Amino acid sequence: MPYTPGAALDGLSASLGSLALGAVDSNGVAWFLQSLEGWDSPDIRSEFTEREADHGAWASTVYLGARPITLGGTIVAPSRAALERAMETLRVAASLTDTVLLVGEAVPKRATVRRSGKLLIQYVTDTVATYSVLVTAADPRRYDATLSSATTNLPTSSGGLAFPVTFPVAFSATVTAGQIAAVNSGTADSRPVITIAGPVVAPVVSALYPDGTVRQLVYGQDLASGETLVIDTDAHTVLINGNVSRRRFMTVSNGWPTIGAGQSVIFQFQSTTYNASATLTVQWRSAWM
Repeated sequence: MPYTPGAALDGLSASLGSLALGAVDSNGVAWFLQSLEGWDSPDIRSEFTEREADHGAWASTVYLGARPITLGGTIVAPSRAALERAMETLRVAASLTDTVLLVGEAVPKRATVRRSGKLLIQYVTDTVATYSVLVTAADPRRYDATLSSATTNLPTSSGGLAFPVTFPVAFSATVTAGQIAAVNSGTADSRPVITIAGPVVAPVVSALYPDGTVRQLVYGQDLASGETLVIDTDAHTVLINGNVSRRRFMTVSNGWPTIGAGQSVIFQFQSTTYNASATLTVQWRSAWM
């Protein structure tokens, strides 16, 4: 039976790069997605050391491992030539470099994956084939497909913090601008990317947690007009203008800021000198295990 291009198919839906699975493509090829193994849970990394002369074992800290994911299904094409073209499309989509896997759920979620096994494509007839693709997400979290982003300027009010900061910190001023509330609606911690755009003198970013904890990023240099500093709290990198490391000038107090599961974290932007052009941008995605 012919399929209508662009139509959704029954069952699971996902996209691997630009290839939509669970739908009919523009050539009338139906891509059925019938299995999605590994999307339910990543592997676990843990160790148990037997107790000497005692019952039981000592348990190590438990971490999530990488997430292998197998996508399997059926390709139904209108002709042999169309099926062969579809096979080539799948070979390209199952990339050896970072590719976004987007899975259709009530809240669509994504992971960054690479092919990690042999690509299996088997003819059933001259117009039907089955496929199985093994990919692995090095980061096991499943992220919201929608990127959250917010930008603020330096605060314009007086009062509040005085530098240098001595912990514990009291935030007493009523602040106009200078703050971003980042909410993680998921079940796993999320690690934001923080961008500071100059001109700004020795910028400071403070992450304020609901329990009163403060994590602080203090940059010991000034940023000129047109310069941007990108802080990746997952990779622990600090890059100026996209390619030069400035990690040695960054002081990290109490650990790199993260946004915990179900948490709202306030990111506060500060400097000893006010400049209306300076901006702080925080980007993050809600994350699930």
